[in-house]
Amino acid sequence: MYRFLLSRQWVILTLVALLLIPTMIRLGFWQMHRYEERTARNQLVSEALTAEPVPVERLTSPGHTVTSGERYRRVTATGHFDTDREVVVRRRVNADEEVGFHVLTPFVLTDGKVLLVNRGWIPADGPSQTAFPEVPAPPAGRITVTGRLMPDETTAASGIKNLQGLPDRQVMLINSEQQAERLGAQVLGGYVAQTAPEPRGDTPELIGRPGDEDAALNYAYAVQWWLFSACVPVGWVILARRERRDRAEAARQETERSQPATV
Repeated sequence: MYRFLLSRQWVILTLVALLLIPTMIRLGFWQMHRYEERTARNQLVSEALTAEPVPVERLTSPGHTVTSGERYRRVTATGHFDTDREVVVRRRVNADEEVGFHVLTPFVLTDGKVLLVNRGWIPADGPSQTAFPEVPAPPAGRITVTGRLMPDETTAASGIKNLQGLPDRQVMLINSEQQAERLGAQVLGGYVAQTAPEPRGDTPELIGRPGDEDAALNYAYAVQWWLFSACVPVGWVILARRERRDRAEAARQETERSQPATV
């Protein structure tokens, strides 16, 4: 009754089913791995954001690469802003997806080293973004700033091309190495996204805190793939039994038609 399973159609269908089962199982494990990664990242970010702020030079120094464990750590720094050497970072968006600039201002520490401070987002003056925008001034004199420590931006990590020939005082990436060369100073590795003091008039617009990644979605996808893998053999059996039933019914009808009519 199941000789039809040796037909070309059923052999191909069976091979496809046998390939789908391990593929779906592997996809489920991949999604579970992503779930664990995102859960760990969310925990790391949460701990960093709730930790007490520490002086920035405890975590970074000139030439230092900010690690994933140091990212988002709350830090403080005391010194003064050097607005004469301020630059803006092109093609940055705010929470409303409006395109503008991030304001990157050198912050000279009491020991003479420089910390790059991202003071926040400002709108572009026009679509061309060629002219240096009007940037609200930060507090003058010696102050203490608080912010989240961030790693240097690179093209590989961000996908942002580091274009050359930009208008004066405009950059594409926030990178301490590049800024150290431009400023001719000792620049601490990474930069700080300022959270305090808040700007007067809410401008620049401070960078929002990072949100949690949706780890639960990856967990749901993992379960979904495993359910799919379980459905494949069940579906194969259902199709085979239906085929057997249809063939048996067709054979019965053929037999009835071939029998002579009785008087």
